[in-house]
Amino acid sequence: MNLQWMAWTTPTAIFFAVIACLLVLFTFLAARYPETPRVGVLRIETTRGDRLFITLLGSAFLNAGWLAMSGLPQGWALGICALYAVAVFRWV
Repeated sequence: MNLQWMAWTTPTAIFFAVIACLLVLFTFLAARYPETPRVGVLRIETTRGDRLFITLLGSAFLNAGWLAMSGLPQGWALGICALYAVAVFRWV
């Protein structure tokens, strides 16, 4: 199998491993601890999986914006994304 089209660096591998682990964790949580949807500040019903999707999508935009507008290390963007994730899971 030829994977030359993809830049398989260590950060890329870690990124995909973290996403895979999150999907496994959230699948386990959904089976073990079912939840009812709740309504947050967006005024829509969301579940854990919905909030994970919103977090991942927002984090992608935050990182892209960080790359486009900042000359600072990407680690700072990761910290901002972590705070964003806490806020989404708490209030959305």
